[in-house]
Amino acid sequence: MQQPAIQPMEQFMIHKIVSLPTVHIGGLAVDLSITNSILSMMVGAVLLIAFFALTARREIVPNRGQALAESLYNIIDRVLVGPIIGQEGKPYVPYILSLFLIILVLNLMSVVFAIGNLAGFDAAFAVTSQLAITATLAILTFVSVLVLGFIKHGPKFVSLFWVPGMGVFGGAAMVIIEMISYFVRPVTLALRLFGNMLGGHVVMSLFGSFVVALGILALSGGIATLAFVPSALSFAMIVGLTGLELVVAILQAFVFAALATVYLNEVVNFGHGH
Repeated sequence: MQQPAIQPMEQFMIHKIVSLPTVHIGGLAVDLSITNSILSMMVGAVLLIAFFALTARREIVPNRGQALAESLYNIIDRVLVGPIIGQEGKPYVPYILSLFLIILVLNLMSVVFAIGNLAGFDAAFAVTSQLAITATLAILTFVSVLVLGFIKHGPKFVSLFWVPGMGVFGGAAMVIIEMISYFVRPVTLALRLFGNMLGGHVVMSLFGSFVVALGILALSGGIATLAFVPSALSFAMIVGLTGLELVVAILQAFVFAALATVYLNEVVNFGHGH
């Protein structure tokens, strides 16, 4: 019997779960249907809201849930915003924390619920493996920082691209280089998260396919029984890769938040080092 083709990219296909009418806003058609991507984001939002609803106790002696919530806040406040921006960064802690937690929850869901892909569980969809999602988060962060820069410093903010001590012609050339480097930030920010999550899920899917395909081959008997060995090794690789993916999921959320904090620092502490 012919084995079905291995399609590791099938898990990233977006499909409709609930069809809803299309709304026309001017010349733009907006499809309000709920897809597996939207469902995963809705589940992630519910998990985050439920977590903070259950842990926001304000007890002097915190329970485990409150201690965990406070630890997450302290990671952003005392590890990222405080050391990088300083006391002036306090107003921006909620945004960086929200960014970190949204990415963290969606990343962890895509790994922890990955077994659900075999059963067609739509909430197991790897949202952060979609470039449209990571690009949206990156552009939102970049535009927010850019707008904040002009609000706080006005036209003077463009001096961020001027490198002193280069002369007129050298400075003009450096302005172009600095502007290219600055405006490419959302691209690198989006691709870093997208590439890491996509690659990890593809590799896990491939090894999962090896486990099934080699296991079926081994069941045919005879010398093919030896296929149980590479099947077991592939399963061991999946276990190891799952642990690695959990680390990557946490690390990528932290890196995204850290880079957003660095970009904010250039606005809040404008002119330092220039």
